[in-house]
Amino acid sequence: MKSEYEENSDRSFPIRTYSKAELAMLYCPNQCITLALNTLYRWMRLNTALMAELQSVGYYRFRRSFTPLEVRIIVKYLGEPG
Repeated sequence: MKSEYEENSDRSFPIRTYSKAELAMLYCPNQCITLALNTLYRWMRLNTALMAELQSVGYYRFRRSFTPLEVRIIVKYLGEPG
């Protein structure tokens, strides 16, 4: 079984804490921050499996950042940004 470090080293996208704006800009680099955030939130809301898994790990929509676990789940459903 791989450690969390080994799993992260296999990926080109680092799993860590990201501010919501930072992650949104990685997914939508050609948009302003507000539009990038709205786009990311829309993609998340439309993906019911993603939202269900986020809810199961304690996602709180008013927090200003995504935890590493939440980022891992988002990447699982939306793919790596870029």
